[in-house]
Formats: sequence, structure tokens, C-alpha cells
Amino acid sequence: MFKRILIANRGEIACRIIRSARRMGIETVAVYSEADHDALHVVMADEAVPIGPPPAAESYLVIEKIVEACRKSGAEAVHPGYGFLSERAEFPRALADAGVVFIGPNPGAIAAMGDKIESKKAATKAGVSTVPGFLGVIEDDRHAVKIAGEIGYPVMIKASAGGGGKGMRIAHSSAQVVEGFNLAKTEAKASFGDDRVFIEKFIVDPRHIEIQVLGDKHGNVIHLGERECSIQRRNQKVIEEAPSPLLDEVTRRRMGEQAVALAKAVNYDSAGTIEFVAGQDKSFYFLEMNTRLQVEHPVTELITGIDLVEQMIRIAAGEKLPIAQKDVTLTGWAIESRVYAEDPFRNFLPSIGRLVKYRPPAEASQGNVTVRNDTGVCEGGEITVHYDPMIAKLVTHGPSRVAAIEAHAQALDAFYIDGIRHNIPFLSTLMGHARWRAGNLSTGFIAEEFPKGFTARAPEGEIARRLAAVAAAIDHVLGERKRRISGQLNGRPVTREGRRAVWLDRDEILLDISRDGDTIIVCFVDAGEGAGKAHRLLSRWVPGQPVWQGTLDGHPIAVQVRPIANGFRLAHQGCEVAINVFTETEAAAARLMPVVSAADNGKKLLCPMPGLVVSIAVTEGQEVKAGETLAIIEAMKMQNVLRAEQDGTVKAIAAVPGATLAVDALILEFA
Repeated sequence: MFKRILIANRGEIACRIIRSARRMGIETVAVYSEADHDALHVVMADEAVPIGPPPAAESYLVIEKIVEACRKSGAEAVHPGYGFLSERAEFPRALADAGVVFIGPNPGAIAAMGDKIESKKAATKAGVSTVPGFLGVIEDDRHAVKIAGEIGYPVMIKASAGGGGKGMRIAHSSAQVVEGFNLAKTEAKASFGDDRVFIEKFIVDPRHIEIQVLGDKHGNVIHLGERECSIQRRNQKVIEEAPSPLLDEVTRRRMGEQAVALAKAVNYDSAGTIEFVAGQDKSFYFLEMNTRLQVEHPVTELITGIDLVEQMIRIAAGEKLPIAQKDVTLTGWAIESRVYAEDPFRNFLPSIGRLVKYRPPAEASQGNVTVRNDTGVCEGGEITVHYDPMIAKLVTHGPSRVAAIEAHAQALDAFYIDGIRHNIPFLSTLMGHARWRAGNLSTGFIAEEFPKGFTARAPEGEIARRLAAVAAAIDHVLGERKRRISGQLNGRPVTREGRRAVWLDRDEILLDISRDGDTIIVCFVDAGEGAGKAHRLLSRWVPGQPVWQGTLDGHPIAVQVRPIANGFRLAHQGCEVAINVFTETEAAAARLMPVVSAADNGKKLLCPMPGLVVSIAVTEGQEVKAGETLAIIEAMKMQNVLRAEQDGTVKAIAAVPGATLAVDALILEFA
């Protein structure tokens, strides 16, 4: 077994590999760019080696720098993680020339399967069903339009060396093919150093299901069941689960057998994933093979009990697989959500900045529920424009899908981040979505259920009552603290009981509040059938804690608490609301206060995210129609097209290509 390995990656996957290596008694070496000098993976590793400037193309993607880091550190093997160099066949070849072992598949398998075009050819030869498409070289956008017309719309344009949603576009017309082809090529070149793309038929109402395979260097290959990855946005996975609510045992076996056959055909010898597009009728077609560890591998680990990183290391060291296919059992259900640095209220645009507070839910296994958080950041760290916006992967496991979802919703409510915008409100909303809970999924789920984007959800019904009760309990504790500080007690117990008016964004709920030992009791005055019923809240929350955790009528609940002027803001299950708790006298005065409206920005195009101006598509004085492209902004390896929302005339242009803009910076004005 290796004594020291180097991780040629960063962020949460580097930290996750370090944890497995540490359990195995293996020393680890981290590499880092100038932007990652204080990153968590650098702190966790036994040794760290600098490899260059922040851009990945000048650091993490430079093979020579990784090989030199191995030489300096004495690393015997390299784990590539995912992304970066993980699917570049020349990387393991360069390591082999330097006498270093690659913890991943052999270069031949990477060459055969890592290239999306070649992998489809190999799959067809192996008898695996594939999606209709064109796998040859596409000369230009006119050629792309011709091919798309022959295949039939809609089509998917995909980067040959792609992954992670980069370099992918869906086109429903020739105009969209032209735009999508050029954008996909640009993104592919920037992300993978390879601008080749291919076109295939886009399956309507599809599901994305993948099979995890594991092979050793002795000819043994097994599969570890499936993962459902249909909840996607912009072709990038958001939530994954294992197993899939679609598959039955017969379909699972057929997909698994095809995946194993394909892996054996290319002599696959590590962890890898065969991805399929599936119809609602359980038909399935091969999409591609990822010759690396997948982002969503934790859900497979939790339902199988197999540490995939450990197995990759052991396989690279020449060990045989310790289990056969008959030994693989799938137990319970696992859910993973990707916590991203992006603003769901602004069309999920990237967010950068410092993590002023970062308090993930506690990792634990209690009873039959497990909470796991794979992360690569810590409080005080910085999210930059140079890398993927992922902050963490939150994973829960339970005996059933319902139990895993409930545990996940609770964990998201307890996941507190401040300093940047993040997608936790959106993930929390998804956990409560009826269609998601029913397992009625497709890759179009988010676009179909949120056609106008994601907006803040006002608390209603049971959630509104729940927040009102917690708000009253928080106010009660704050009142007790103030009275202690002011010396009003004089040895007497704190009461501050009586009627309160709880305002949720000016929606008023009346309740009575009292205390019984450690329990706070609230009774709703104007709650219809629930009026007069006592609700008991028990919590160890103290002022200053970012999350109120406890029980409401015996049921666990977590609510995020942020102080604001004259109150606080509570977040729970996708709802975020400003709260005030008034006495009857205070409420009477507050009702007389005017409502202040937000200022109008006028006819301006503002930069929706921090990013680089790739191009300005209009000129001063130009008339534009709704839907026309105005500018392209690049952030975190993704290009975002800004379009006109209505007809107008460009009055002035304030930004130039190549400029780096902050959020809300002026790009142009309309007359």
C-alpha cells in the first residue's frame, strides 16, 4: 500500500480524499494555487505544494506542475478527484513516466471512454443502446444546423471532453443551434482545452440515471446500483439520489449488466460511471462514461456501505476487489444536494465573496438516519470567480425515500451561510415540492416547475404558524435576556407573558405566550380551528446563535435567525421572512407607519453577477427587440447571455469587453 499520495485537485473533493486516506494511514499532499493559499484542503493535508496563479489553466491543469509537486513531496501516487486532469489520458502517462501511480483507470480506458464521441462508438460496438446522433467532426455552425435538421429537433449540443454541465446547450431551432454551437465550443475550450462538440437527439421528458461501476486490475468488474440525477439546472445536476424511484429490479439488472459489459470491453480498472438517459417507460440509452469519481458518489457509498475512494486507492495499489456482484446490497435511501454560491433569486447567477459565517449541520448518525456534509470551505474563506461555485454537498441517508427527504429538509434548515448568496432556499423548497416527493422526475423538472425562475415564497398555513410560534419564542428569550441585563428582575422569575402581535412581512398573527419551566407555550388567538390550542416549544437556543433548533409539539424543527432592524429574519423550508414581535401597544403604533418602496433603477442593464465582460453585442443608438442579446458575461467558467427584456434604444454603453465588473455595475442604459 502507498505511504503518501498527492491529490491533484482542490475544494471538497480534495478534502474528501484526504479523509479516506487518513483512515487508511496514508499521508497526503495537497497542491494549491495562489487563490487557495489558505484553503481547507491545504490545511488538512500533511504537506502542501504551491503550483501557480489562480487560473486553473496556469495551475491545476498544468501536468508538468503536478508531476514536479510529486517529485518535491515524494508522493508515490496521485488521486485526480473529478474535473481538472481526471479524464486526460496524457496525465496518467506523464505520471507513469515519472514513476508515479495514477489512482484511476488506465490511459487506454480513459482514451476510449473519456472522449464522449469515442465512448459512443465503443458502446455501440459493445451492444449498448445509444441515443441517435452525429459523432463526426462538426466543421462550423452551418454544418451544425444541417446535422441538427437531419437528426430532428430538439437536439443536444455537447462538448466531447465535457462534464459538469459545461459546454452543453439544448437547441429547438436553427438559430439556437448557431448560438449554442458557438457558446458550447467557447466554454469547452475554456474548461477542458478541447473545443470539439457533437450533436445528438434530445429525448423529451427524459430522466438522467447512472450506474456506478468498480473494476480492478485482475479483470473483475461489478456495479453498485444506480443514482437518479434528473433534478438539473442548465444541464448541471442539483439533487441526486440512490436508488432511483423509477427503476424496478429488472430494469436495474439490465442497466447494470450493460454498464459492466461496457466497462469490461475497455478493460476498466477503477471507479467509473456509465450515464444513461431514461424514458418514463423505463427505456434507456447510453449517454457517456465518466472515467473518474463522480461528484454524487456519496449517495452510492451510503446505500452500499462501500468507500469508493478507498477502493480506488486499493485498486491502484494492485489489490483485488473484496466483493463480488452477488455481495452488493442496496440498503435504504440517500439524497444529495449541491450547495452552490449562487443567487437563486437572481436566476441563479454566481455569487462571490467571503464566508462571513459558515455553520453546516452537524454530521451524525442517529438512529437510522445519517447526515453527511462533504465540503471544502470554512468560515472566513473566500469564494472566487476562478473555480466552480460549489460550497458543499449535503447528504442524508434513511431507511426510506421519505425518511431521507425529511432528514434532508431538516439539515438544510440548519445549514447557515452568510456573506454570499447561496441556493439553500431553493434546495429547501425542492425538498417540500409535491412532485419531487412523489418521484415524478425529469431533467426538465426545474424549468417546468419554476418557468419564471425562483422567487421568495411567502410563508402560508402551517409554515406561517410555525414561524410565528418560533418568532414569539425567540422574542421571549430576548426579552428575558434584556431584563436580566437591565437588572429588572430583583430576584423574581422572568415572565414577560401576555398577548403578542407577530408580523410576518406585515401580515399579523395574534398569540398569547407564557413559559412553563424550560418550555415556552404559545396559543394562537385568531387561527380559526386552532385558536386556543397550546403549542409547546423546547429549545436550548440562546441569543447570538444563528439557528434556532428544538422541538415544536415534540417534532424537530430548525429555523435560521438573522438580526435586522427592530426584529429578525427567519428562514425555514424555503421561506425567508422579516419578523417583528410587538406588544399590543407597539403593534398599534406600528400599524400607523408608512411602507417604504424600493427605488426604481430605471432603464439600465446592470451586471447580475461579478464577472468578466466577454462581449457587448450592441452599439449606442441601436434599436433592439425583446430577446436580443445585449452582452455576454463570464463567471465561474460559465458564459451567461444577457438579453433585452423589452424593445428599446441603447442610449449609452458603460462597460467594455475584457472589463471585470462587480454585481449591479452598470453595463448600458436605454433611452
